[in-house]
Amino acid sequence: MLETSARLLKLLSLLQVRRDWTGPELAERLSVDVRTIRRDVDKLRSLGYPVTSLPGATGGYQLGAGAELPPLLLDDDEAVAVAVGLRTAANGTIAGIEETSVRALTKLEQVLPSRLRRRVQALQAHTTPLTAAGPTVDPETLTIIAAACRDHQQLRFTYAPTQGEPAKRLVEPQGLVHTGRRWYLVAWDLSKQDWRTFRVDRITTEPTLAARCTPRRPPAESLGEFVSRQVSSNVYTYQAVLTIHAPLETVAERTSPMSASLEPIDDSSCRMITGADTPDRILWHLMFLGFEFDVHEPPELRDYARTLINRLQNAIGVQP
Repeated sequence: MLETSARLLKLLSLLQVRRDWTGPELAERLSVDVRTIRRDVDKLRSLGYPVTSLPGATGGYQLGAGAELPPLLLDDDEAVAVAVGLRTAANGTIAGIEETSVRALTKLEQVLPSRLRRRVQALQAHTTPLTAAGPTVDPETLTIIAAACRDHQQLRFTYAPTQGEPAKRLVEPQGLVHTGRRWYLVAWDLSKQDWRTFRVDRITTEPTLAARCTPRRPPAESLGEFVSRQVSSNVYTYQAVLTIHAPLETVAERTSPMSASLEPIDDSSCRMITGADTPDRILWHLMFLGFEFDVHEPPELRDYARTLINRLQNAIGVQP
């Protein structure tokens, strides 16, 4: 059995990684009885941690927000990840967070053990960020959306699509996806009764929380893959389905999730879904990739390929 001080730290760590726990769940994790859990919770409260009791037959506990921010428990890898994340945020696409990230990074490095400080400093010294111009998002918007995803609460906001007028939306949020340049919200749109992908920088009002909702089955095993399919083809007039005769890993090195969605077929080929507003743009993109490929859809892409072949043959004096 853990000693009291070690058990308190373990209890605090458990409360920080999940929104709520029942008393019996915590007791089982810590190999103690429920009465001991109650006493340990009281000790955490006396130390300033806002642990809230939840109603119910078995009882439960939740680490809430207090008047002051209590200390957080981070293991070695988590501490390094936070430090690296803060440095990335200082050069990232979240508006107004750069200076705050630098201040937080300074505080974190001050208390890092020397072995971890060396790891973070090595990453900083040998990493050169290449920032790209693009839209930024309000960090408050991201935190509201993330909390709604976690707590299964509906969101209301005004959304400005690429085409058309801004409109009010009521959604059940599933998760956030960051592509490196943009943030996307995957959510069930209650007016459309379907899954939709929303660019967070196009949310023109601060999202507000609405009613609780029952979690839905996600639209795909990976939300990242779902967003990749949506933004790489569904928004375009022409959607192409192709077989690329090269390993998926090789093709992925020359494409991005924003331009193509990839699925493995076998060790030497993969399925690609991509899109553009005109067939010629799709074909030129494929030609510059440098792989052999088969066109399955759309027929307009095959027609344009034939036209291009004839044009090239005429250019070099070869009869079609």
